[in-house]
Amino acid sequence: MTTMNQAYDVVIVGAGFTGLAAGMALARAGKSVAILEADARPGGLASSFQFADGVTIEKFYHHWFNSDGYLPKIIGQLGLEAQVLTGPSKTGMYYNSRLWNLSNPLDLLRFTPLSLIDRIRLGLLVFQVRRVRDWKAIEHLSIEEWLKPLCGPKVFQVIWRPLLEHKFSVFADMIGAVWMWKKLVLRGGTRDSKGGEQLAYFRGGFGRLAQAMADDITRNGGVIRYGAKVTRAEVEDGMVTALACGEESIAARQFLFTPAFPIIADWFAPSDWVRSLRRVNYLGNACLVLELDRGLSDTYWLNVNDPGFPFVGIIEHTNFDDPDNYQGNHIVFLSRYMARQDPVWSYDDERYLLFALEHIKRMFPAFERSWIKDYRLWRAEYAQPVVERAYSAYVPAHETPYPNAFIATMAQIYPEDRGTNYAIRDGLRAAADMLRPDRMLSA
Repeated sequence: MTTMNQAYDVVIVGAGFTGLAAGMALARAGKSVAILEADARPGGLASSFQFADGVTIEKFYHHWFNSDGYLPKIIGQLGLEAQVLTGPSKTGMYYNSRLWNLSNPLDLLRFTPLSLIDRIRLGLLVFQVRRVRDWKAIEHLSIEEWLKPLCGPKVFQVIWRPLLEHKFSVFADMIGAVWMWKKLVLRGGTRDSKGGEQLAYFRGGFGRLAQAMADDITRNGGVIRYGAKVTRAEVEDGMVTALACGEESIAARQFLFTPAFPIIADWFAPSDWVRSLRRVNYLGNACLVLELDRGLSDTYWLNVNDPGFPFVGIIEHTNFDDPDNYQGNHIVFLSRYMARQDPVWSYDDERYLLFALEHIKRMFPAFERSWIKDYRLWRAEYAQPVVERAYSAYVPAHETPYPNAFIATMAQIYPEDRGTNYAIRDGLRAAADMLRPDRMLSA
C-alpha cells in the first residue's frame, strides 16, 4: 500500500451535505482538507442524476422548510440566494380509495372519514405537542403510547398508524415518541398566516447546490476525491493515523466520518465502541423516479394511508417546481422504506416498476404505462435510522475512542429527524469543534 506524502489537516469521509458543510468551513479557515467520496458526485442522498433526455433531478426527493436556517446560511455564503424557489405546497392524503386535500385547516374540517370531534382533536394536536418542553420526559414512550391519548384511537388509527408503518416497516411499534414529537413541532412552525405550509427548493436541484459547495472547497485549496471507498482505518498509539482507500493510505491530523454507523464500524477492529455503532438499526429506501408526459394530480405531497399500498408517499415534484424547468415533463417520486430482508428490495428495476404501476393504476385509474417517458430506481441501504425508545441512551456520540477522529451522521441529528438542513448544521458544528485550539493538532 502506498502512503501519500502529504498529511492533510483533516480528511473527511463522505461528500454529502454534512461533509461538504464541514469541508467548506475548514477550507475557508485555511486548513488543508481532503474529502473521500465513494460515489461519482457530491450530495449523498441528495445527489442528482440525468434522465436520457438530459433532465436533471435528485435521486431521492428533497426540499426544505421556511423555518430552516442552516441551509439558507450556506446558500448565502455562496451568493446563490437568487437560486432559491419558495412557495406553498399542496398536500393531501389517499385514504379509503379517495384523494383528500389536507393543505390547510379548512381542508382538515372537510376530512369526513373522521368525526367532527376527531377532526377538531387532530387540529388541536400541534398545540398539545408544543406543551412538551423537555423531550426526555417522553423518551421512554412509543409513538402510540404517547400520541393515542392525545388525539384519540380513531385519529391514531386513520392518520398516524399507516404513516408510521409505511415509514418504519417492521420497526413501527419500536419508534420513540420523541421522533414524532419533533416532526409535529417543526411542521407546525412552517405554516403561513392562513395555515398553509411554505417550502423551498434550490433551482436546478440539490445536486447543483452540492456541486457549488464542492467547488467552493476546491477554490479554497481543498481536495475532493470521487470513487474513493474507504476500507480500513489505520490506528497507532490510540490515534487514527490514516485511512486505507484502494491502494493508498491517506494520512491526516484529524478525521471526520459522515457515513452510516455500520459502514464506519467495518473500518475498525471489534470493540465495545464498534458494537455500539452496530446497535443502531437502519431501514433502506427504494425510490422510483418517473418522468411522465402528464401529471397524476395537482398535489405535491400525497401521503398514502390506504391499507395495501406499499409506498409512504407519492411526491409529484412538478406540482411545486414548474414542469417547464424539466422540458415540460412531470417528475414523480414513489418512496418505499423497507428492511433489506424484504423480498421487494431485491427486485430488478423492471420488476419493481411493474410492482409500482399496479398500485399507481389503483390510485389513478386513467394512468397508462405509455405516460412514462423514462424512469430510474435508486436504492439507499442506510436511508433511515430507526429511532427507538430511549434513543439518546445508546446512540453513539460525535466523539470516538480516538481523540483525533469524530463522527457526524444523520443518525446523530436526534431529536430532529434527518434532513439536509440539519446535516449542514452538524457539519458546521463538527468543523467548529475540530477548529478549537485544544482539538486541532499543530502542523
